[in-house]
This record gives sequence, structure tokens and C-alpha cells, in this order.
Amino acid sequence: MKKYVIGNWKSNKNKKDAQAWFSEFATLYTPVAGLEVIVAPSFICLCSLSEYVQALEIENLSLAAQDVSPFPKGSYTGAVAADMVKGMVDYVIIGHSERRRYFRETSQDTANKMAETVDAGLKPIVCIDQPYAMSQLTALHDIDCDEMILAYGPVEGMIARIPEQPKRVAEATQFISQVHPRRPVVYGGSLMVENADEYIALPELAGLFVGQASLDAASFATLCNKVGTSLTA
Repeated sequence: MKKYVIGNWKSNKNKKDAQAWFSEFATLYTPVAGLEVIVAPSFICLCSLSEYVQALEIENLSLAAQDVSPFPKGSYTGAVAADMVKGMVDYVIIGHSERRRYFRETSQDTANKMAETVDAGLKPIVCIDQPYAMSQLTALHDIDCDEMILAYGPVEGMIARIPEQPKRVAEATQFISQVHPRRPVVYGGSLMVENADEYIALPELAGLFVGQASLDAASFATLCNKVGTSLTA
């Protein structure tokens, strides 16, 4: 199984900080066949970082946008259409629980963003949480994309900053895989270097989706290297 480690910087880092992060990460990360690393900086960094990261030539590393508009290009003030980030990123994070919680986004918003992302030729990372899992998964049925990644993250765990028990993560992953078979499922929710090993070892999971742990280049490189080691063990 191909593995993924996805880092979501959320609302952090300016251009200078972002470039310094990638320079440090490049010296610490050991690429492994079968492992793809995906990093989602803020929108303001994407243009410069896409060129900067390309020059670093870090193997099997891709950039992602943290969100896109549910609308195409046009008269939508303040919105960033999926087509506008094409060429800068390969992936787009869609439906994160923070978008639902703070911006009142719905499953229909997720489906619309999915459609825009796929139409732009980008790969969606679709976030699935409880208690909305079924409605979120149902909204994906009409989207045809073989390269979709599903990211499971229970809202309660992220709010309490306590990861869900590995057994429950495995059960949730199995449920998601029954609804959408053959889609890789990654887990995110208060994961750090210190508590990631049990989740890396779960055969149901295709990788990790981390927020806070991705802000420090050394910590994130350690996580990536742990997952890489699991592939070669």
C-alpha cells in the first residue's frame, strides 16, 4: 500500500518562514519509495513556494492548497478558484472540520469544492469526521476521481487535543473503506512524534494527516521518516 504523510500548516508561516522550513526539511527527510509527502502552506505562500520547492528537488513531495472556492473563476470577491492554484499544487484539502466549525460549511459545499477541484485536474484530500461521516461520504458518490484521499479526523479529538484510540481509528477506517473502497484513508487528530507509532502500525491506514506537528520541520521530518521506515521494515 502506498503511504502518505500530509502536513497542514493552517494559518501559520509567512514566505520567509516557509522557505526556511523547506530548506531544513530537505536536509532531514529521507525519501522512500512508496511514500508521498504532501504539505499545505497558506495561500499567500503558494506561488513562491511552488518554485522554491521545485528547485530543492525533494523526492516524492507535493504541495496542497488548504481550501478552494466552491465556485469557478469569476465575480466572487475574495474567493480562490481551484483553477487558479493549478500548476502550483497537486492536491487540495476539502471539508476540514475547522471549515465546518468556524465557517459553517456543509456537505454540499464539500461536494461543490470537490467538483471544482477535480475539474481543475487536481487531487482532493477530503476530510471525514464524526458525526457527519455518512453525509460527507454520500456527497462524494457523484464525484469521479481515482486519486482521492480520505482523511479521517474525529472533531472531539482535535478539540480536546487527544488522539482517538487506535482501535476506534481502525474501526472508523474500515467503515469508510466499506462505503468508498479502494480509497486510501489517512488519520489526523492531535498526532505528534511521541504518539504516532501505534497509528503508523495500523494496516487499515494509508498514512497520517497532521497539523501542529507539521509546523516544525524537524518533527515533521521525523514523522515522515518513521512512516518511511515502516515501509522498508
